[in-house]
Amino acid sequence: MAFLTSNNPFMLGFDSLERMLDRAAKNSENYPPYNIEQIDPSHLRITIAVAGFAEEDLTIEVEDKQLIVRGQHAEDEKTPEHQYLYRGIAARQFQRSFILADGVEVIDAHLDNGLLHIDLEQNEPETKIRQIKISKKSEKTSEKPKVEKKF
Repeated sequence: MAFLTSNNPFMLGFDSLERMLDRAAKNSENYPPYNIEQIDPSHLRITIAVAGFAEEDLTIEVEDKQLIVRGQHAEDEKTPEHQYLYRGIAARQFQRSFILADGVEVIDAHLDNGLLHIDLEQNEPETKIRQIKISKKSEKTSEKPKVEKKF
């Protein structure tokens, strides 16, 4: 997907966004099904159908602006293997990813009747204005300008 940033002179420094979109595109499986609803202008809810999964079988992480939900059944060695005549309920592990915009934070997650609800809050990002000082280039300094980093 290198066509987004490599050919556009106005997309400087967006390589990480391109990598994030690539990761999300690779995760385009349809299992488990999910809904995304807007509760109010600043709140979203993702609901994922996770029937058969307990709280301890699910993990929710935010990594590099990406919400990752994983489900994997804990192996219980005490329970003997069942012999199914027909198995229509999926019990496989999954990973579902969602890209979060700047200012979107996970505020709550709860499991209710086989549905995992993840509540998100969308805050307006701060507008940052920074004045850039213009300096004269001296004849004896042909090296790169020094950039001060403030942390």
